[in-house]
Amino acid sequence: MAQNLEERIVSADPRLEDVEMDVALRPQWLKDYIGQERIKENISIFIEAAMARNDALDHVLLYGPPGLGKTTLANIIANELGVGMRVTSGPAIERSGDLAAILTNLDSKDVLFIDEIHRLNRSVEEILYPAMEDFAIDIIIGKGPSARSVRLDLPRFTLIGATTRAGLLTSPLRDRFGVIGRLEFYTNEELQIILAQASNAMGIVLDEEGSFELARRARGTPRIAKRLLRRVRDFAQVKGDGVINKELASEALDKLGVDEMGLDEIDRTMMLSIIERFGGGPVGIDTIAASINEEPDTIDDVCEPYLLQIGFLERTPRGRKATKLAYNYFDISYPDS
Repeated sequence: MAQNLEERIVSADPRLEDVEMDVALRPQWLKDYIGQERIKENISIFIEAAMARNDALDHVLLYGPPGLGKTTLANIIANELGVGMRVTSGPAIERSGDLAAILTNLDSKDVLFIDEIHRLNRSVEEILYPAMEDFAIDIIIGKGPSARSVRLDLPRFTLIGATTRAGLLTSPLRDRFGVIGRLEFYTNEELQIILAQASNAMGIVLDEEGSFELARRARGTPRIAKRLLRRVRDFAQVKGDGVINKELASEALDKLGVDEMGLDEIDRTMMLSIIERFGGGPVGIDTIAASINEEPDTIDDVCEPYLLQIGFLERTPRGRKATKLAYNYFDISYPDS
């Protein structure tokens, strides 16, 4: 049976310790933000143009796997614009009145950041359409035959939506975003820079080879890299001399169940299930989930993006297939047929 999702050290979902560290180490300006060069370059141009026009920035949609810096980038956009930012999330806005209260309290050109925007209630989403397009909302006053609609004008604002499931956004909502950016997984070199900054801030001695060992097992995700750094620091303090080098990092990560490709027990169990039980696939996601006792959403949101990124998994119309790279990694003969 696979380990509990909450216990996964390579899960990119935020924990309390991650949030505390992210706030302490979060860059405040685009020039300090590591990685995502294409998005940074485009956003810097759009911000400069909006400020030159003395206008609000177009609405921005940021999507990609968790832990890549969508919230950090939203904070940076607000800082670069020199405006305030209100933060909320899709599940937190339960009623249309909640959203109306937030929108009417915004100042001119402010940023409203909605995390997990794909989880907005449909009735709430309907309020967003005129707010994003016409900077106005319609409120119903009264009940029954005496009810009437009143339109309230809003200041021009920028909505920044973040989601890990862009495919779940409705077309009317997605079409109202003027700037859409997909965050990519980070390279090892970019993660090493982030780890160097984090280790300096935390007073940890991390050499270059130790940094590379952490980076290559961090699944291209800064949040995971910093979490591994904290766990390996404990090993360095107890079993070493306080210095994180390649040997200590490798030993510590092996004990934590994170292999050289950043795979943990759930990933390995999933891939071996596809290869050994289902002949390498194709096999449906529900069947995979049942075979390893996990939820299909866990497979879809947590495991698949990275396995697809490193070329171990292939999506086909008939289901998921293990690639030759995966067979080679697990030292299993690839079926030529």
